Amino acid sequence: MKVSDLIGSRKEVFSITEDTSVHQAAQYLREKQVRSVGVMNANGKLTGVISHSDVSDKVAAENKCPAWMKASDIMTRELVTVTPEMTVEDCLRLMEQNTIFHLIVLDEHQRFLGMLSVSDILRVVASDEKARADLLESFIFPSR
Repeated sequence: MKVSDLIGSRKEVFSITEDTSVHQAAQYLREKQVRSVGVMNANGKLTGVISHSDVSDKVAAENKCPAWMKASDIMTRELVTVTPEMTVEDCLRLMEQNTIFHLIVLDEHQRFLGMLSVSDILRVVASDEKARADLLESFIFPSR
């Protein structure tokens, strides 16, 4: 299975701008019920990512005011990216190697297509394993 199979049906790509306050970013994360979002510059280019852990580690834990800070102040800039053609197995390997839970999906023109989470991959793996178990069960206990 490829990345495009997992993100192809998504209707919305979640992102904010570099000038968004951290407070607004946290509200956006909660409103959209996502764990991370892309951060775009004024030209619409992806420049970073903000996650729940960025807000808690770089703002709350440091006792800083989220209303006075910008997304660009706390975003992660070193991004691990994948393409729609990459396999789920390659994505899992990248997540493990980099100890991360989200991958940035970029097309061939470096446009931001969204994010792939470990939860997205686990959902596919779990359903695949259930299908295998059901098939095995049908061989062992054939219906008569």
